[in-house]
Amino acid sequence: MMKTAVGWHIELEFEEDNHRTRAAALVRLPDGNEVRAHGYASRHPSDSQQPRVGEEIAGARALNELAMNLLTKAHDEIDEASGRTSHPLT
Repeated sequence: MMKTAVGWHIELEFEEDNHRTRAAALVRLPDGNEVRAHGYASRHPSDSQQPRVGEEIAGARALNELAMNLLTKAHDEIDEASGRTSHPLT
């Protein structure tokens, strides 16, 4: 049996100010498509500044949205290939 190894590289970029962190996630798929997502985190004024924590929360939210976008893309491809409505992928 022949196995094919495929690798995906996910990019995360962050923008931060004193109270908010924004994360942008991007994955380039082997077929040339790109899937993008965003995540946000806000710091409560009474919390100490911990930029890494904001990055972790915003990054996790962006990756979660990226995962949902990939599930939707796969679900749409299943429907297109089969010509019928399939069960949602969750």
